Amino acid sequence: MQPYPPLGCLYAAAYLREKQFDVAVFDAMLANSESEWDDALTTHQPKYAILYEDNFNYLSKMCLLRMREAAFKMIQMAKTKKCTVIVCGSDATDHVHEYLRAGADFILLGEGEVTLGILMDHLVGKEVTDLSQVDGLAYKKDDQGANDENSLVQIGKRRKVIRDLEKIPSPAWDLVNIDSYRKVWLQRHGYFSMNLVSTRGCPYHCNWCAKPIWGQRYNVRKPQSVAAEMAYLHKMYQVNHIWFADDIMGLTPGWFAKLSEELEARKIKLPFKCLSRADLVLRGDTIEQLARAGCEIIWLGAESGSQKILDAMDKGTKVEEIYEATSRLQAAGIRVAFFLQFGYPGEEFEDIKLTMKMVRECAPDEIGISVSYPLPGTKFYDAVSQQLREKRNWVDSADLDMMYSGTFVTDFYRHLHKVVHKEFKTMQSFRYLKSEGIKSSVFGSKNVRKVAGMVYRATTLPLAWRKLRKLAQVPNDALGALPKLMTHEEAAKPSPQSD
Repeated sequence: MQPYPPLGCLYAAAYLREKQFDVAVFDAMLANSESEWDDALTTHQPKYAILYEDNFNYLSKMCLLRMREAAFKMIQMAKTKKCTVIVCGSDATDHVHEYLRAGADFILLGEGEVTLGILMDHLVGKEVTDLSQVDGLAYKKDDQGANDENSLVQIGKRRKVIRDLEKIPSPAWDLVNIDSYRKVWLQRHGYFSMNLVSTRGCPYHCNWCAKPIWGQRYNVRKPQSVAAEMAYLHKMYQVNHIWFADDIMGLTPGWFAKLSEELEARKIKLPFKCLSRADLVLRGDTIEQLARAGCEIIWLGAESGSQKILDAMDKGTKVEEIYEATSRLQAAGIRVAFFLQFGYPGEEFEDIKLTMKMVRECAPDEIGISVSYPLPGTKFYDAVSQQLREKRNWVDSADLDMMYSGTFVTDFYRHLHKVVHKEFKTMQSFRYLKSEGIKSSVFGSKNVRKVAGMVYRATTLPLAWRKLRKLAQVPNDALGALPKLMTHEEAAKPSPQSD
C-alpha cells in the first residue's frame, strides 16, 4: 500500500482559504468506507460539500466504476443533509449528466480552482455572477434538468488553464492527517513518501491518453518553488522521499540542473520517483541532472517493444530509445520502471513477444501492466466506440476487461498479465541471487524464500505459456489495426503552447 494525500483537493482547499472561506477536508484516501464521509458531514454540518478528485493521480483518469459509485453515494449523503454539492474530476467532466442525475448541483469542468472560487463567491453572495457566462461550469437549469440530455443543463465552455503556476497557493497540507500517512509508510516501507507536482498537463499526442483536465497544455513551476516545497515537507513532516505526480517531467531543458542547485543551496537531497519519456531523458545531460537532483526511480511510458504498435499509438518514441534510456539510467544509479500496455488494436502475438523480449533484455527494476482502455475524449475511444459494450469502465484497476474486440479475448490478456509478471519476477530473483545472494549463505532465510519463489515460478512458467498459446487460439472478431493519424516525427513533437 502506497497512499498519498489528495493533492488536487488540497490545492483547491488552499485556493478557497486564500479567498477567506472556512474549509475542512475529508480525506477519502485512508477512509474505510463512505460512512466516514457521512460522519464528517454530521460533525462539520457544511452548507457546501465539494467532491474534488485528485486530478494528479493517473488512476483517476480511468474513471473506475467503484470510484463513480462511491462518488454517487457520497453525493446522496450530502444531499440528505441539505448540502449544495459541487463535483470536480475527470469522470464528472466526461459524464456531466450522470453526475447531475446522481444529485450534484454543479460540475467543475477540467481544472477547477478558478471556477470553484467564482462559483463560491456567487453562492455566498460575495459577487453576483451570471452563472451561464462562467467558463468551466455545468449545472441543472431547474430540478428536472439532468433528465434531459440537450435542453435543461447549462454546460459552459472550457476555461483556459492556469498558465502561471506560481500564482497558485501551496497545497493545504495541514488540513489532512499527515501522521496517519507517515505511520502507514513507515510500517509498510520503512520510509515516508509524500507527493507534489512541478507541472500540470502533457503536450504529447498518445492517442489513448485522456486529458480531461488540462488538455494538451503544459505548464511548469520554477525550480526554486519546487525546491522550497520539498524543503518544507522535509522539515515540517519529516518526509524522506518524494513522488512527483506530474504526467511528465523533463520537458524543459535544464530544469533538473536548476532544481539540483536549489536543493544543494538548501542542503537537502530527497530521493524521488517521477514519470517521463525515453526520448526526453536521452536529451543532453538530463540523466546526469536527474541523478544529481536525487532521482531514485523513473517510470517510463515504454508501452510496447514493437515499433509498429508505438507508431500506431502516436507515441513518438522508438524502441531503441527505450533500450538506451534504460541502460544509461541504470548505469547512472537510477532505477527504471516500465509502464506496459497490451491489446492495442492491430497488436499480434509477435508484437507481444517483442514487448516481453524488451523486458528481458532491458531488465527494468519494476513493471506495471495494463490493457488498452478506451477513455472518452481520446482518438482511440472514437475509433473503437462502435464496438464498446454496455460496460465502459473497469470496476477497479485490476479488472483488465477488454471493452472492445482486441486481437485476443479478455481471458488471454488477464492470463498474459500473470505470465509477464511470473517471467519478470523469475528473472529478477535470478539476477538478485547471482549478484547479491552469493555474497551470503544461500540458505539465509531471505535467500531461501527468493530461491523457493524463483523455482516455483520457473517450473510453472512453461505451463503458463502453454495456456497462453491455447487462449490465443480462441476465436475473436478482432477490430484490426486503426487508421494511422500521425507520422512518427509529428508524434515526437510536443504541441505548441502559445496562446
